[in-house]
Amino acid sequence: MPASVLIVDDHPSFRASARRMLEANGYSVVGEAADGEAAIAAAGELDPDLILLDVQLPDLDGFEVAERIAAGAAGVPAIVLTSSRDLSDFRQAVAESPARGFIAKSELSGETFAELAG
Repeated sequence: MPASVLIVDDHPSFRASARRMLEANGYSVVGEAADGEAAIAAAGELDPDLILLDVQLPDLDGFEVAERIAAGAAGVPAIVLTSSRDLSDFRQAVAESPARGFIAKSELSGETFAELAG
């Protein structure tokens, strides 16, 4: 059974392209969310194995969303953060978060996602 993924990003075009790329690489995308509150709810309802989580969301930042998901889930999904900005902008926050790591949107591929998702 392929690993299930929840995609969280406020841009529909990014969610669509990430979905195509992940599905082409054997992942099962079980849901999408456009903001932090929806992401937290979807993570609880859908119980994904993995979450691709944008750092910059309209209501909560991805770091807070990751913390809340990690605190509320019995089986915490692997969280991979992403942003159009570079890792150097978030290095300390990524290191302190419960996320497995960070991939810049420009570098997102099935291979880079798999490396962090485990």
